[in-house]
Amino acid sequence: MFRSREPKILIISSDTGGGHRSAAAAIVAGVQKFFAGDSYAVRVVRAVEESHSVTDKLVRFYNWVLRNRQHWMKYLFWAVNRIRPETREFFQRRCIGYVTELFEKWCPHVVVSVHPLTQHIFARVLKELGLADRVPLVTVVTDPCYGFWRGWACDDVRLYLVASEEARQQLIDYGVAPERIKVSGMPVHPKFELPDERAAQAARHALGLDPEKFTVFVNAGWVGGGNIPEIFRELIHGDLDVQAIFLAGKNEELRAEAEQLAAHAKFPVKVIGYSEQVEQLMQAANVMISKLGGLTTFEAFACRVPIIADATTPPMPQESGAAALIAKRGAGVLLKHARDIVPTVRRMCEDARYYASMRAATAALAIPNSTRRIVEEITALIPAPVRAAEESNEIRIA
Repeated sequence: MFRSREPKILIISSDTGGGHRSAAAAIVAGVQKFFAGDSYAVRVVRAVEESHSVTDKLVRFYNWVLRNRQHWMKYLFWAVNRIRPETREFFQRRCIGYVTELFEKWCPHVVVSVHPLTQHIFARVLKELGLADRVPLVTVVTDPCYGFWRGWACDDVRLYLVASEEARQQLIDYGVAPERIKVSGMPVHPKFELPDERAAQAARHALGLDPEKFTVFVNAGWVGGGNIPEIFRELIHGDLDVQAIFLAGKNEELRAEAEQLAAHAKFPVKVIGYSEQVEQLMQAANVMISKLGGLTTFEAFACRVPIIADATTPPMPQESGAAALIAKRGAGVLLKHARDIVPTVRRMCEDARYYASMRAATAALAIPNSTRRIVEEITALIPAPVRAAEESNEIRIA
């Protein structure tokens, strides 16, 4: 089945929110950056939505809830953990053809999952094809703290890479053997890094903003919605000596609405739709207002950007640990009421010592070189004869 001598890495993801997509992109970038002298073919598939129309509809429903009914997410979390769709024959029977075809047409040397609903079906197909001993299954958990989805846990995963000791303990409590878990940090794209003041000013200038002014990044997330629009509406009415960036994500209606609101704001606002250069927005920012996505949180930490975290509805269970971490370590503020956004931002602008302490806390929470460690662990599982047979000096994204 291994028709190519070039080592192949298959990354399993899904567009349920933006975090899993970001994790997959970070791993691809890590291979490109840290193994530029070697030859690897890397392929990323959106396995949940691509495998069958039924699972595609579930992805669409999840993103609709995330965008429009964020207060329902805790019930959705409970239902998924209770029903365990990733283990049900009803869903596996509909997806197994897609997964089998992936292996028959492009059999990888290692499979990497960055999504909690994919481990079990890929482990099943590997067994049925007689590849379980030859093709390692690796899971990179994108939820950084205790309390995440039960679906992450699968007995057939060869290696788990997690962000923290808390996440490691959660897998152990779910029944995963401790020796199969390594703490590596989060898969943050290498492009997220601390800018010096000149780079930060250049990023603001590129957005048509004042290079010197305190800049608030309002991040509505990949799907664009949740409680962030309400917080933004409160923010723009404040008499603040700031400027703002509003990222609407994949929500054109929200972008249009934000532009109308921005026209009446008491300070300059740059409205952006979907962007692949979120790192530039973070590097331009002094603070980010956002939902507490695991990847987004650690991307902000990498750029040393404190977070005003949306806690106007209780965070999803897999995000509550990140909320507690930010509050305990002083890397930001948990916003309990939208009306509190203006005094919260004002204090950051006017109290230099307070703001400096939060920025220092982000540095303490950032995990340097995490993506490099993750990529090294993944590539180390590729059989040595395959690596020795590399003939090209280019990395190819399939």
